[in-house]
Amino acid sequence: MKKVAMDDLMDFRDNHNIPLSDEQLKDVPYYRPSKDSPEMKYMMDRRNKLGGVYPSRRADFDALEVPPLDTFSSQLKESGKREMSTQMTLNRVLSTLVKDKAIGERIVPIVPDEARTFGMEGMFRQLGIYTSEGQRYVPHDADQIMFYKESKTGQILEEGINEAGAMSAWMACATSYSNNNCTMIPFYIYYSMFGFQRIMDLAWAAGDMQARGFLIGATSGRTTLNGEGLQHQDGHSHLMAQMIPNCVSYDPTFGYELTVIVQDGLKRMFQDKENKFYYITTMNENYAHPAMPIGAEEGIVKGMYLLQEGKQAEKKVQLMGCGTILREVIAAADILREEFGVEADIWSTTSINEVRRDAQAVARWNMLHPAQEPRTSYLQDCLADRQGPVIAATDYMRMYPEQLREYMPGTYRVLGTDGYGRSDTRDKLREFFEVNRHYVTIAALTALADDGLIERSVIASAMQKFGINPEKPAPWTV
Repeated sequence: MKKVAMDDLMDFRDNHNIPLSDEQLKDVPYYRPSKDSPEMKYMMDRRNKLGGVYPSRRADFDALEVPPLDTFSSQLKESGKREMSTQMTLNRVLSTLVKDKAIGERIVPIVPDEARTFGMEGMFRQLGIYTSEGQRYVPHDADQIMFYKESKTGQILEEGINEAGAMSAWMACATSYSNNNCTMIPFYIYYSMFGFQRIMDLAWAAGDMQARGFLIGATSGRTTLNGEGLQHQDGHSHLMAQMIPNCVSYDPTFGYELTVIVQDGLKRMFQDKENKFYYITTMNENYAHPAMPIGAEEGIVKGMYLLQEGKQAEKKVQLMGCGTILREVIAAADILREEFGVEADIWSTTSINEVRRDAQAVARWNMLHPAQEPRTSYLQDCLADRQGPVIAATDYMRMYPEQLREYMPGTYRVLGTDGYGRSDTRDKLREFFEVNRHYVTIAALTALADDGLIERSVIASAMQKFGINPEKPAPWTV
């Protein structure tokens, strides 16, 4: 109601015994009971029990002793012939962390329902699943070694098929350093499609609450989860993560990248006390992992580093990729070299979002300091003196790598997975969304043709060789 009739005001005054006369009521004054009145005594008593009159939060906490990177040395080595997923690497990192004497008891793994899908059942017996009443039933898998073990002292939080409940549990742990003066380190692992898409408002609130912890978007990307289709295939969570200013997001391909990111995140959030929380995507796709290149740590954290350097050649391109599609980019580089005489530098872009934020900050500084020597962004430093056009391919919408276009020095082409997810094999999905090695090759040849370095007839013959139908409907239209 914009206005209250005088009769209604009088009724309100009488019902609540407010000591104002009819004449005083005409001005609709504020009324404050005296300090010794029962109302004020009750209200102030409640306020004191809630922590004071004004909302407040504990901004500081005791820094934690975070284990150094070499603690995870086994995850930095090559996997040899053994193929494994980045989700399995995360599980091994978590297993190391929970055994750490300094912070092990502060690690809180959180899963909504899919612990076995993520290969986390080994933690059931080791840590137990917390419940205030203990195990009150015989689990279906009681005859297995790694059975579903619930315990009053359990360390894992299992919230059932309840993304909002699991995210709320993560937020409670991620703000415990402030609310309870007890720093916790939560890892919430979930199907990535069930994260930002379903609980974006809670993720935004977590940023506002200055939460600290890790969100793990497992089985991420539009083409990494076989046969799950629209329900599970995520091609946009990194764009949604970019909306939250203090959310740091990464899409690593190899186990050593993921390990470096987690260790650096622990240090930044809980030792250096940076006001951040992390979103990291992992996959359940198995493949061999190389050892970490010497000196790659800084580039991994900044969001981009040179994975492989091509030879000097008349025709050369810069290929960028992340997550599972980086492997398609690597394969495309072989095709370009062996079949078309084109060399390629390969860049692993572990965080396009972080590269974008750095470039954006440098551009802003240069605009506001016109009389000073212009600064250069990390992206510019990486590509300085590098030859050829740049081609970026990811398992996410084209808009994800498109964020860098403004800051690219020359010709730039992007590939991505715009459209709805669909049920099929990984190879067929990557062909459908036009992000496989053949489409990366075609994009590179097209960029070279745009720069006048090859004839367009080369592109046409390549498409024929790869069986690419130029009249195929765009993926986002079907």
